[in-house]
Amino acid sequence: MRLSPRGLWWLKAGLHLACLLPIIYLVYIVATDQAGGDPVQLIIHYTGMGTINSLLATMLVSPLAKWLKQSLLVRTRRLLGLYVFAYASLHIAAFLSLDLLFEWQLLLQEVVKRPYILVGAIAFVILLLLALTSFEAVKRKMGKSWLTLHRFIYFAAILAPVHFYWSVKSEIIEPGIYLLVFAVLLWLRRAQIVQWLKPSRAGKAQANKGRSGGAANHAVKAATNKATAVTTKSSGKAIS
Repeated sequence: MRLSPRGLWWLKAGLHLACLLPIIYLVYIVATDQAGGDPVQLIIHYTGMGTINSLLATMLVSPLAKWLKQSLLVRTRRLLGLYVFAYASLHIAAFLSLDLLFEWQLLLQEVVKRPYILVGAIAFVILLLLALTSFEAVKRKMGKSWLTLHRFIYFAAILAPVHFYWSVKSEIIEPGIYLLVFAVLLWLRRAQIVQWLKPSRAGKAQANKGRSGGAANHAVKAATNKATAVTTKSSGKAIS
């Protein structure tokens, strides 16, 4: 059964609900003192898991659309991608405000002591750039470079589970599973990744054509200058 535009609308509504309910639940348990003995760490971990789960959902869209032959599913990627950025922003904000209390001099010490923070920060910068350029007007203005930029999501899909795996102190089974799942999703995109990382043949051909054309133009210009010099010399002799 094909997904209709109306069905897509309901699907997006369901995704909005699925992404917002965890945030509402987090606010509820914190407001009612049900966040346990260390609510700060719970908030940081909870928003971090929201980031990685929404990123996983975003990465699943294309394989599912291809497998189910539902091209309209691809239109949910932007929605999910913006929720990835929203959760990541909450995660960063919770860490800076609740854990560091905006003590910026402590940030460098924390990065040195816990390098996985730097890994997470790089992933956040990628998500920030993707969110800022996710609008149709920006996409049209950027042209082909838009796709090149948005394929940096592959790096975020590596950095996010590595950040999670590196940040845990003892339990590594769960982050290990996330690493494996993201590795499979990236493997499914191996052709696109290789094409993105390697310069295209068309680009090389265009560059070679440009160099050949430049050499030909130079030769023509030299021949023209030589002919002009000979003509001028002959004219001078005729006058004398």
